[in-house]
Amino acid sequence: MANTIRPLIEEAVKLSMRERNKDKTSTLRMAVSELKKEEIDTRTEITDETSIRILQRMIKQRKESMSQFNDAGREELAEKEALEISILEEFMPQQMEEDEIRIIVSKVIETSGATNPQDMGKVMGMLKSEFQGNADMGLVSKIVKESLTI
Repeated sequence: MANTIRPLIEEAVKLSMRERNKDKTSTLRMAVSELKKEEIDTRTEITDETSIRILQRMIKQRKESMSQFNDAGREELAEKEALEISILEEFMPQQMEEDEIRIIVSKVIETSGATNPQDMGKVMGMLKSEFQGNADMGLVSKIVKESLTI
């Protein structure tokens, strides 16, 4: 599968440069840099799936930083992280709603025969490919844990 996300981000960099939007330009350049770094490290052309995984990692890092900045009372830095998150999320696939996730989780639990929290790893393994890039895996994990402890 060819990478369609990286060219989109590269075009967005050019557009943000024309608009003189420094925050967006620097965030997108950072994303392109991460994608190129992955290509160099793996010595292969990255796929959309890999691009999504990298963007998810970048978003997760920014959410953690934002939380720490809020705890430390550094609101201006937290706002910058929130802005970067919103810029990166523009290139992510549409995220599933919690209700949709719950339906799929219950079906997978039913088909896998999982009955207790010890089966969580097996269920999460099955769900990982199902939700690749379309759902927050932290939320999926929480829902699976709730479903298996009931």
